[in-house]
Amino acid sequence: MSGFSGKAAIAGIGATEFSKDSGRSEWRLACEATLAALEDAQIDVAEVDGFALFTMETNPEIAVARALGIPELTFFSRIPHGGGGACAPVQQAAMAVASGVADVVVVYRAFNERSGHRFGSGPPPFAYAQNTDQEYRNWINPYGLLTPASQEALLARRYMHEYGATSEDFGRVSVLSRKHAANNPKAWFYERPITLEDHQSSRMIADPLRLLDCCQETDGGQALVIVSAERARDLPHPPAVITAAAQGIGPQQISMSSYYREHIDRMPEVELVARQLWSQAGHGPDGIDAAILYDAFTPMVLLQLEEYGLCGRGEAPDFIRSGALELDGRLPVNTHGGQLGEGYLHGVNGIAEGVRLIRGTSVNQPPKDIANVLVTGGSPVPHSALVLAADHEG
Repeated sequence: MSGFSGKAAIAGIGATEFSKDSGRSEWRLACEATLAALEDAQIDVAEVDGFALFTMETNPEIAVARALGIPELTFFSRIPHGGGGACAPVQQAAMAVASGVADVVVVYRAFNERSGHRFGSGPPPFAYAQNTDQEYRNWINPYGLLTPASQEALLARRYMHEYGATSEDFGRVSVLSRKHAANNPKAWFYERPITLEDHQSSRMIADPLRLLDCCQETDGGQALVIVSAERARDLPHPPAVITAAAQGIGPQQISMSSYYREHIDRMPEVELVARQLWSQAGHGPDGIDAAILYDAFTPMVLLQLEEYGLCGRGEAPDFIRSGALELDGRLPVNTHGGQLGEGYLHGVNGIAEGVRLIRGTSVNQPPKDIANVLVTGGSPVPHSALVLAADHEG
C-alpha cells in the first residue's frame, strides 16, 4: 500500500448547474463551485491552503484565492492531459494532505465548453503552435483526424474488428447513462431517456461513433474538498476515503492517438494505473462495488472494463448485455448519467458522484452496500484513477 493510502478523504463536493450557456465567466463558475464544496464540507474559506488543478484550467488558483479572500496558499499544482488527468489532481491533493504540506486542498474544474470554445469543433488555436507538445498533430491532422471523436473512432473500429463488437454494444452504454441521467435533476438530460433505436438512428459523427456515442459539451463548474481522513470524520458527511490514486503513461504514448503500438485497441497506460490501484487499495477488481468510468465516448467504457480486469479481454459486450452495469447488477456504472448524460467537466463531476455513492446519497443509489468505488480519468491518453472507500475507522 502507498504511503498516502487511507490518509486523506473527500469531505466536500459542490457544483454549479450544468448548462449550454452559463451566462457568466469561467472564473465565476470556479468560485461558485468552490464555495459550494466548502459549504458542503462546513469548512471556512480562509482555511483553504492548497489547490490542485488541470493545466487546461483557465482559472488560476491565484485568481480564485484572490476573489474568495483566501489569505495564504502553501500548495498548488497542475496536471496536464485533459480528461486523462481527471483523477490526478485528487492524487496530488491526497499526497499534500498526507505529507502535511497542506490541510485543506480544493480541486476544481470550471469552463464554458459549450458557449465558449467547443472541443468537438476541431483543433484549438494552441494546436498550431510549433512546439513538441503539439508535434503529434502533424502525423494525424492531414488524414482528417481533427477532433477527439475522429481519433477515438479509429480505436473503436479496430476493437469491433478484433472482438465482433457492434454499434449496438456501444449504444447500450449510452442508453444506460441516459436512463440514469433521466432520474438526476442536475443532469442536462434529466427526464430524457433514450432507446437503443434512438441511438442507432442518431447521425454518424466519425464512423463508427454516432451522435449518441459522444459526451456533452457543458458549461459549469465542479469542486472537491480534500482533507485528512481524521478530520473528515468530524465533518458533516461520511468521508470518501482515498485508498488508491494513480497516474500512468504507457509505451509509445501519444495524446489520444497512440497508433504506433502493436495493438492500438489496447491501453497499457490504463492497465498500469489498474496495477497501482489494486496494490494501494489492498484488493483487486472483485473488491469494487460500483464504478464511474470516463465516458467521453461510449467505446472507451468497454475498453476500460477490460483493462481494469472487471471482465476479460473482448468480454465487455457480453458483460454489458448481461445487465452487469445496471443498478442491481454486479457493477453499477455511471449512476449520475456520466458525461454522456449529466455533463462534461473533464470527469470531475464523476468524482463527485463517486463521493455520493460512498455517502449513500446518489439519486440512483444501488440497492447493495457500496464500500469501494472506482473512478477513472480519460482514455486513451495519459491516464489516472481513484478508489474511494467507505470509512471503517470512524
